[in-house]
Amino acid sequence: MSGASKARAVIASGHPRVSEAACEVLRAGGNAFDAAVAAGLASSVAEPGLTSLGGGGFLMARTAEGRAILFDFFVDTPGRGLEGKELEPHFVPMTVHFPGSDQVFNTGLGSAAVPGCLRGYLHVHSRLGRLPLAEVVQPAVELAREGLPLNGPQAYVLDLLEPIMTLTAAGRALYQPEGKYLQEGDRFANPDATAFLEMLAREGDREFYEGEIARRIDSDMREGRGLLTAEDLAAYAVVEREPLAVGYRGLHLLTNPPPSFGGSMVALSLRLLGSARLDRLVFGSAEHLATLVVAMQEADRHRDDACAEDTELSEDGLAESGVRIRRAAGGTTHVSVSDTDGNVASMTTSNGEGSGYLAPGTGVMINNMMGEDDLHPEGFHASPPGLRVASMMAPSLLTDGGRVRLVLGSGGSKRIRTALTQMVSNVVDFGKGVREAVEAPRMHWDGECAQVEPGYEDSALTEIEARWPVNRWPVRDIYFGGVQVVSPDGEGAGDPRRGGHAVVLD
Repeated sequence: MSGASKARAVIASGHPRVSEAACEVLRAGGNAFDAAVAAGLASSVAEPGLTSLGGGGFLMARTAEGRAILFDFFVDTPGRGLEGKELEPHFVPMTVHFPGSDQVFNTGLGSAAVPGCLRGYLHVHSRLGRLPLAEVVQPAVELAREGLPLNGPQAYVLDLLEPIMTLTAAGRALYQPEGKYLQEGDRFANPDATAFLEMLAREGDREFYEGEIARRIDSDMREGRGLLTAEDLAAYAVVEREPLAVGYRGLHLLTNPPPSFGGSMVALSLRLLGSARLDRLVFGSAEHLATLVVAMQEADRHRDDACAEDTELSEDGLAESGVRIRRAAGGTTHVSVSDTDGNVASMTTSNGEGSGYLAPGTGVMINNMMGEDDLHPEGFHASPPGLRVASMMAPSLLTDGGRVRLVLGSGGSKRIRTALTQMVSNVVDFGKGVREAVEAPRMHWDGECAQVEPGYEDSALTEIEARWPVNRWPVRDIYFGGVQVVSPDGEGAGDPRRGGHAVVLD
């Protein structure tokens, strides 16, 4: 960060108590990586509908010395040790009713992939952390023991996911105590998670991945036609990757590389937008919105042609896309952290919508990543066991020379790439400040129509409707992502769509 003003400690997350956990660790002398891990552990308690220790994720790290690493602890395909005839999973389809659109997800034991969050957090802490593990885990322990009142955004998420959270007896005991499903203002505590986190601080993750918990998960899965085995858990490993870099208007975005496609799609979208002179347009104008729609359509087209994994598209392909763009003249959570030493961490994690199954005695719901269609474009369970599943998650850093300008990422399933692309464009092309850029209205091309948040001028939307189908949403919603972003210069913004919260430490 040479040549820049002194770095500030800034945190942005999806929940005030998650930001508090990160602050507590920073004040105790921890660095950005300790804080990100503490936030991840705390978010598994405070944001139970969005993430879990039984999910998966990615952390983009850049050290004060300038080294960038992408830690991939997303999920693996399950089924190690099973015979071919046993690889037919049991899905339970569930429809989630967003205010402006429905989306079908598959849950149940057959939807569970090999979880990576728990091992990922401990791996990052071991590699880059500064504090003892027990100090990093402690904020989550206290949160699980004392509980916290459900705020509006988290109650909303849990309301959307009620059939999943109450699918099993263990889920009903946790989320429907005394027969009444949790509502806003109700206190949510997780006694099993308290004991499990305390054990984690003492013994690490061995019991979950190789011990008695792993054996009990294996037994439950075999009985309930799930594919996750003890062999899968024992074999799970975190992968460290070189970030994917893409230039945009003289800046560089470092993001999630293949085999995941989220970062590649963000990079591709920015390359496509690079052919348009957005700086000459008015934000929210018909020309601006049309440019976004066509860029999103072009990104989808290239993904369908299997080009998105290689952002170095042929010049002909880029030229054709650029012409079309010029003629026009997307359950996950995220935490971004910077510290005063110049370290930064951008971490996105998800439990999907949850499988409904809680690992025995842990309070940890296992993910449903094997049941999400956008993660399996070739079909469910088309891949053999033991492969890393690709993801739309794209924790990223926007750099200017040797200086980190933004630490950012988003939740939002298929809307992650469109949310991040618009965030970068809002800052770079339209000169918006961090908070203004996060709170600006968003749109997403879903393959059939433009999903549009309120906040754009009616006249601009009317022009767009003359060219494409448009679904005007009545409210700003979590459907459009949850961008949490910080600037090491001392700014941060949590996305109000998901109850985001930012803190700048003195």
